[in-house]
Amino acid sequence: MSSGYHVAIAGATGAVGAEFLRVLERRRFPIASLRLLASERSEGKKIFFRGEQFVVQRLNEDSFDGVQIAFFSAGASRSRQFAPAAVRAGAVVIDNSSAFRMEPQVPLVVPEINLEDASRHQGIIANPNCSTIIMLMAVAPLHQLSRVRRVVVSTYQSASGAGAQAMQELIDQTAAVLEGKQVATRVLPHRIAFNLFSHNSAINEWGYNEEEWKMIHETRKILHEPELAVTATCVRVPVLRAHSESINVEFAERRPTVDEAREALQKFPGVTLVDDRQRNYFPMPIEASERDEVLVGRVREDVSNPMALDLFVSGDQLLKGAALNAVQIAEGMIARGWL
Repeated sequence: MSSGYHVAIAGATGAVGAEFLRVLERRRFPIASLRLLASERSEGKKIFFRGEQFVVQRLNEDSFDGVQIAFFSAGASRSRQFAPAAVRAGAVVIDNSSAFRMEPQVPLVVPEINLEDASRHQGIIANPNCSTIIMLMAVAPLHQLSRVRRVVVSTYQSASGAGAQAMQELIDQTAAVLEGKQVATRVLPHRIAFNLFSHNSAINEWGYNEEEWKMIHETRKILHEPELAVTATCVRVPVLRAHSESINVEFAERRPTVDEAREALQKFPGVTLVDDRQRNYFPMPIEASERDEVLVGRVREDVSNPMALDLFVSGDQLLKGAALNAVQIAEGMIARGWL
């Protein structure tokens, strides 16, 4: 390995873990050593990175000696169990799970929006929920134009959000339906092929599922707007990769013009404006897949509300919604001398 940082990836064999490796290689992240960690089930698996073969080690509390940056994508329970051990060993943890996001002392960071929050970390920095990141990449530049008062969002979430096995289930079920065979449901609670259903997470006492609740509270924390009104409806759709969202943004004092909004979105790092009314050409998950940028379009005035604009966005859940955002946090901290 070249000179750089001593890096570990917890959850290296999952869908996001694999994406971490691709992102780190593609962006030439400075790595002196790399430790790939996963559950006992994946122990001993061999993975190639930058032309070298690495053997996956079992994740435990002793996995982080000498590690400076630990990317976690092994689920909330494993993050709670092992992230404190990584911090005790001297690592900065960038955690992709929901384990620490709403803890007051843990920064919740989208680098283009609130990287400065990362400077106040106490060992752990949280990566926001994928749907929250993708939404805020469109909402934040508008919030900079004119303060946002309320956000109403409906999501169209791909199978990738439920992991590699859910992606394979969509493929298998689609083939079964087309071949007239019995459809098996193993990973997701309902058939996903040629169907859609409310996001597969628990419903709380207010009738919101966990995904919707995350979007509400994470948005407030990232934008430093604790009173911001947010409501969400999250839906799982038969798309393999990349989430899409329909967003209604209501402003407190002045609604930006459509041209102002387009200009702000076009200039915002990490956003690509796809807004061609003439050709009826707007963001699509098939075009957002495997792209770093969030695609934003359908920018229009809400004819029912003189203070609101409507948008439609698509973004890769595994990239900007997960691995890429985490790597960008580390890159930003390195650039500012915080790591």
